[in-house]
Amino acid sequence: MDQKPTISQDFSAKPADRKPADPKPAKSHGKSRGLGRDVVVASICGAVVALMVGASYAAVPFYNWFCRATGFNGTTQVATSAPATGPIARKIAVRFDSNVAPGLPWKFEPEQSEIEVQIGQVVTVFYTVTNQAARPTAGQAAYNVAPLTVGSYFQKINCFCFTEQTMAPGEKREMPVVFYVDPSIADDHENDGLNTITLSYTFYPVKDPVVKPLASGEDDKRKGNL
Repeated sequence: MDQKPTISQDFSAKPADRKPADPKPAKSHGKSRGLGRDVVVASICGAVVALMVGASYAAVPFYNWFCRATGFNGTTQVATSAPATGPIARKIAVRFDSNVAPGLPWKFEPEQSEIEVQIGQVVTVFYTVTNQAARPTAGQAAYNVAPLTVGSYFQKINCFCFTEQTMAPGEKREMPVVFYVDPSIADDHENDGLNTITLSYTFYPVKDPVVKPLASGEDDKRKGNL
């Protein structure tokens, strides 16, 4: 009988003699990428927060500048002289409104509630303010005109609203407003039917007024007429 060939096997090697495969080193660069990504995200978030904080501080002056430049929300304009073209034949009524915010013990009212003016005519009107407190008080006026769309045409040459007002106890003062309605309003056909403009002021208290000498009696001389 033919014998089948045999394959010899060496079982002499013990399991302990076999060297285990070298373990694969841990991938540290993945962790580094994660830390780098966190730093980038944190930096972006910090920049966004800083931008938002900066924008909040800039929002108020930017809004005021925008309103003055465009007449938005009925904000009147500031002029340095009378219009070059002079007044035109068209007339318009201008009403005067006065208000005092809570916390300011002032009596504030216009000397005339309404006047009729020619468009382009430079006019001076007066408001009367009385400090009813037994101590010095300070305030500053905010203003606008109605309808709101005419803000860009209402030009003020002189106005008490441009500066903070400090008044002595019991002081009464006459404050002038010098203004005109820009003749270019006649070219704005949206205002063809406009017959009346209302100029409105509201005095607000100033908590930390700028230290300066109180006004003397020169205000009674009605300076500021043009």
